Amino acid sequence: MAKFKVIVSDPAKGESQSVETEGSRAVPLIGRKIGETIDGSVIGMPGHKLQITGGSDKDGFPMRPNVHGGVRVNIIISEGVGFQSSSKGERKRKTLRGNVITDHIVQINMKIVEKPKKPEKKEKPAEPEKEEKAAEEKPEEGKPKKAEAKVKEKKPKGKPAKKALKKPK
Repeated sequence: MAKFKVIVSDPAKGESQSVETEGSRAVPLIGRKIGETIDGSVIGMPGHKLQITGGSDKDGFPMRPNVHGGVRVNIIISEGVGFQSSSKGERKRKTLRGNVITDHIVQINMKIVEKPKKPEKKEKPAEPEKEEKAAEEKPEEGKPKKAEAKVKEKKPKGKPAKKALKKPK
């Protein structure tokens, strides 16, 4: 039976989490291609929409979106997944895996495309008792607010005057 380690990343938060799927939970992933969007309930994240972004096989060879099928091939590449060039125009023959998930794939990378919608919170009307208490606590309209506030004395700005020191005789 197939066993996958699914890495789900959340681009909004910049975080990722790992989920292991095995047996009947892994079967819906077999035959899917890179770029497909699936329902999150397949891996235990109901309400989410996930996009397959890549993966690697049991020997660590990465999946490449432009290699069709579930095969492992040796191809000459100059850029992209599976190759980091050290100089401009460099090409190299690399072993890569195709873009279809098979039982030879061990790790599948996905990203969250759509999160579940949160139900909107309905505002409850204020209770009459609370409204009465709020009215009692409000200051009367006739009194100015400045009279209620404490007035602080202002200290003069600048350096304090030096006192003349008397020398004892």
